[in-house]
Parts: sequence; C-alpha cells; structure tokens
Amino acid sequence: MDTVGDPTITFDENGICNYYYEFSEKLKIRVPPKEEAKQQLEIIVEKIKKAGKGKQYDCIIGVSGGVDSTYTAWLVKQLGLRPLAVHLDNGWDSELAVKNIENILNKLDIDLYTEVLDWEMFKDLQLSFLKASTPDSEIPTDHAILTILYKIAAKYKVKHIISGMNFRNEGFLPPTWARGYLDWKYIKGVHKRFGTQSLKSFPHMNVMQFLYFNLVLKIRSISILNYIDFNKGEAMELIQKELGWKNYGGKHYESIYTRFFQAYILPRKFKIDKRKAHLTCLIISTGEVTRDRALEILNDPPADPKLMEDDKEYVIKKFGITEKDFDNIMNAEPKTIHDYPNINKLEMKFRRMLLKLRNMKLLPN
Repeated sequence: MDTVGDPTITFDENGICNYYYEFSEKLKIRVPPKEEAKQQLEIIVEKIKKAGKGKQYDCIIGVSGGVDSTYTAWLVKQLGLRPLAVHLDNGWDSELAVKNIENILNKLDIDLYTEVLDWEMFKDLQLSFLKASTPDSEIPTDHAILTILYKIAAKYKVKHIISGMNFRNEGFLPPTWARGYLDWKYIKGVHKRFGTQSLKSFPHMNVMQFLYFNLVLKIRSISILNYIDFNKGEAMELIQKELGWKNYGGKHYESIYTRFFQAYILPRKFKIDKRKAHLTCLIISTGEVTRDRALEILNDPPADPKLMEDDKEYVIKKFGITEKDFDNIMNAEPKTIHDYPNINKLEMKFRRMLLKLRNMKLLPN
C-alpha cells in the first residue's frame, strides 16, 4: 500500500499502516474464537429453523457463482436449512458464472429467484458512474443486490438473510476505494448529472426503508462464514470436488464488468489494485498467504493482458460507446463520492453503530 493508491493511509514508526490496527480490532469483534463461534452458530441455526417453521423457506442466500456464495449455499444445506437462492442478472454474467449457478443449485436442490435488470436503464446508470470518474462504479450493482435480498425476504416473510460475506477475506477496504452502497442519494445524484434514463425500475431503498426491514420486519443479515473455520483454498477444493464448480481466476471475476473494472480501469486510472486489500486480509486473518508470497502475486498483472484487451472491446461494444468515449472516461480527472450529493457521514456513523452493537452481542457477526 502507498499514498498513490490511497492518499489517506498513514504509517507508524515501524512502517505499519493504520488499516492493520483497524482491521485487527474489527476482526476480534466480527470473528468469534473457534469454540464460541461453534456455539453461536448452533444457536443461530436453531433460531433460523424456528423462525422459518411452516414457511416455504427459512432463509435467503445470494448467489453469484463465486467461491464464497457457492460455499455458503453448500454450507446452509449441510446445516439443514431450507434456503431460497437469489441472483441479480445485471447483464454482465459470464457464461461460466451462469453454468456454475445452475449446476450447484441443481446439485444442492435449491430453488432460484433471478432478478433481471432492464439493460438500457442499467447501462445508463453504469455509464453515469464511469463518467462521474469515481473508483466505485460497482455501487449500483451492490445496492441492487442488497435491496433485492431484503425485498425477497419480506415477500416470503423470511427473517434471515445468509450472507456469503467473509470478514476474514474481505473485511478490509480503504474508504477512498469504495463507499456508498447504501447511499441512494449518491446513486441518484450521479445519475441525475450524467444519466438520461428513468431509474423507476431499478431496485433501490433509502435509509428509512433499510431501517424498516431491520427494525420493523426484524430481518437479520448473518455473515455465516464468520462462524466457521473458513479457509479460501480449502473451500475452493471442496466445491470443485463436491459441486463441480469451475474457477474464474480472480475474486468476483464471475462478472465480466467486475473483472474488467477491477483488473483494468482501477489500476490504470486510479492506481488501485484491489488484490492488495484481499491479500492483506489473508495475511492478517488466516495466514493463508505470507507477505512475501503476496508481493510475488502482485508482481503479476491482475488479469491476463490479452483477456483485458478482449474485455475492453466487449465492454465498449456492449455499452454502445466509441473507443474515444472510453478514452475520455479513462483520462477524466478522478473524483470521489464527496464530489456528488451523498449521505456518507451518516453511513459512516451507521457503520460505527453496527460495530458497537455487534461488540455488545446485540447483532449477529
């Protein structure tokens, strides 16, 4: 890490950055000790079964075809739960992702609900974020996924959403890299400035609706992988063997757009290599990767250069823009969420409150 990719980072006299200390402290709260985690998981599973008694499903899971969501699907079935899988089709699924999802859900006998976004509308929104020149162009997808999970849970009167988020692997991300997935004001503000299509059909919610789902309907999101001894490499081997899962070659690369954005646009335009954050998590939390090994990995490009050129051609064509348009996007001055209307300060306070509630054992980890 350096002040080029993240201008807010600081280092102490030993060369250790502020994120190491922040992540280490949060890790103690979000990931319980092994024996305690086992006991908590048993209690959580019983609560889910009790709340779902007499209903078609007792929990909702998000599926993307990636490692974490695939392993989560396998795990909930092992725990005897009855999930409904929810998938967002935003127009960028790779062929392999579609096959992986279909294959694993068939083998696990899990029903699937797929929300298909209107492509012209979503294309307009994604282009708006690219033109906004911020490093968080995945915000619209993340917001839509979260909204759909809560709305489907409410529709089926399910009280628990099982998240494939694993704090050990992805609990650290510099605030300057991505913020605002809960911020509907930010999404609307960017689109109002650069977009032309109506967002009426886009799945969204504001802060009050989010609180309604949580406080009134009492829908709880549980990061179940925080309660088990999760090892990324071992999980990958298991789902390959048990479910016939196929590897994409990178974190979140099941989406063509995500692969291109993370491996091409972020490093070239914003000097951001997300692998640094993911590898840092593995070094600190599980020891799966050493610092020396991480540096070796970072010597290689985020993705195959030939694949990136193919992706670039595909993305330009799918967006219906010219190469000159794309070059203008790449050459535009980088900006942040603070250059547009937002509720970032409120969101950050909300995140701190959630952390305190988890520390007090009032919310699931």
